[in-house]
Amino acid sequence: MANNRQAGRTQSGTNIQEVRQQNAQSASGNSQYGTEFASETNAQEVRQQNAQSQAKKNQRQQ
Repeated sequence: MANNRQAGRTQSGTNIQEVRQQNAQSASGNSQYGTEFASETNAQEVRQQNAQSQAKKNQRQQ
């Protein structure tokens, strides 16, 4: 079977080097979005909402 991929790209056409660069930026904190979203997330509130959602789901299944 012939390999029709271009060098440096996945089968779906993703640029491997670009993804590696984005991952490196993200890991170093130099990404476009930085910690903007993480700093706005209240982890305890998310856990509480998840627990409430799971409890409602369990009630519906009974």
